Amino acid sequence: MGYFIDAANQIIEDEGIESVTIRKVADIAGYNSATLYNYFNDLNHLLFFASMKYLRDYAFSLPDYLKNSKNALDKFFNIWKCFCYHSFQNPKIYYIIFFDKYSNSINDVIKEYYAIFPEELGEQSIDVLPMLMEKNIYVRDMAVLKACVNEGFIKEEHLEQINEMILLIYEGMLLRILNNQVNYSIDEAVDKTIKYIKQAFESFSI
Repeated sequence: MGYFIDAANQIIEDEGIESVTIRKVADIAGYNSATLYNYFNDLNHLLFFASMKYLRDYAFSLPDYLKNSKNALDKFFNIWKCFCYHSFQNPKIYYIIFFDKYSNSINDVIKEYYAIFPEELGEQSIDVLPMLMEKNIYVRDMAVLKACVNEGFIKEEHLEQINEMILLIYEGMLLRILNNQVNYSIDEAVDKTIKYIKQAFESFSI
């Protein structure tokens, strides 16, 4: 799998994600196309794995964003700030990972990827690592929100509603950037998204 994923990444870097084909990937990897289908269902499945490489910069940056967090609420907003910053730079890649065809349909896909490329997780604290290993963005956000419940910032009964509101805000901004519907700089897009996430959160805060 690693050979095929590396080959797909080479094409993405050299020609763009739209240029990735099964035949090109197999040729670069040194295998035939039939062998590739032993590991991937189709091209979208392969692109999902290839896109995972682009989470590395986010994972490596995360400890710096979190180092001055005083509590679970600070940590929650800092995680989102880091995530927005990196995803808005690569909106198509992040959309493939978290919202496209295979984002919720493959069991343990994130764990499988990091078993192949463990170095791409970076140095993470014990409380953040489980969040990074989740494949579903809804579950990832819920994992961090639960810490806010434990520290008394919000009530458990409001978790699902807060989580859905926040993800709607984030996905809306990501799609606007992806479809060139806004001309915000990365910093402007991040600031607006975090502002709206905070407003959604504060509407339920204790």
